Amino acid sequence: MSRFAVALCALLLAAAPSLARAADAPREPYGINLEGFAYPYPVSLLPLVNDGEQLRMAYMDVAPAQPNGRTVLLLHGRNFPSSYWAPVITTLTEAGFRVVVPDQVGFGKSSKPSGELHFDILARNTMTLLDHLGIAKVDVVAHSMGGMLAVRIARAYPDRVTHLVLAAPIGLEDYRFYVPPIPSEKIIESEDRLTAEDYRKQLETNYALKLPPEQVTPFVDARFNLKGSADYPRWLKSFVSSYQMIYREPIVHEIPLLTQPTLFIMGADDQNAPGRPNAPEALRAQMGQNAELATTLAGRMRDGRAEVIPNAGHLVFLDAPARFAALLLDFLGK
Repeated sequence: MSRFAVALCALLLAAAPSLARAADAPREPYGINLEGFAYPYPVSLLPLVNDGEQLRMAYMDVAPAQPNGRTVLLLHGRNFPSSYWAPVITTLTEAGFRVVVPDQVGFGKSSKPSGELHFDILARNTMTLLDHLGIAKVDVVAHSMGGMLAVRIARAYPDRVTHLVLAAPIGLEDYRFYVPPIPSEKIIESEDRLTAEDYRKQLETNYALKLPPEQVTPFVDARFNLKGSADYPRWLKSFVSSYQMIYREPIVHEIPLLTQPTLFIMGADDQNAPGRPNAPEALRAQMGQNAELATTLAGRMRDGRAEVIPNAGHLVFLDAPARFAALLLDFLGK
């Protein structure tokens, strides 16, 4: 059995207890740093200080059996723990890459800060992690919100990034052009009302998911098993802060200025657009034309290219794993 198949089986086995649980049964609560939620590789913690607050940044550092001397940094999206990168980690390590997979502060197994989240702070934290690991240069592969962070990193630290792969990134348009400012209190109230089934439907709709239900369940659990934690209000505040970061700190205007070779890998069916429900109805249909936006932006870049995968949505590397892997390895090989 290939390492890819082993990684996929591990993900499905992790989901099995969730599938066995009746829909209305009580959930075994996780801690707000996903204590109780399994990751595919050992997790380390890096102490950090952000705005005077002591925090810890979780990360996986996965070594290949036959190193090629290069490192790939994987950056996760807003609604997903970094464990979802498992099949991509397998693809990269089999090709000889060392793979570093952090949970950004505010997400996954990392600390949930009391202050606001900002892309500049997350970028600085990520550089601190690379320095801690003694890594001078990386190829960056980023998904969804991670794509916005990747652009910020590549612009702020251009000498540290060799190649940039943006897998179904958000931020390819300035959401402020469509969506009015929304108070955090209103978003907290709306998010707190969601049920697990509401959230599953939201993922399926917003992300045009092609995955079977058993592969979606861990994402639902990673969100809703937190509600049993006494610290859940702090998690929710941090989660809503990440929406405000996406809204207030657009990166689309910086993308044409990138100097690194950049590949967009887009799902043809991906029309995810954060904040769309809060936009005037007349503008909603204009939002989230992500494959088209990526193709246009790639044409404005020094060294940009866009590949659109048919019958794939926002989770493009899980919807079309073989095609994604082929595009990824071919691009990094260049």
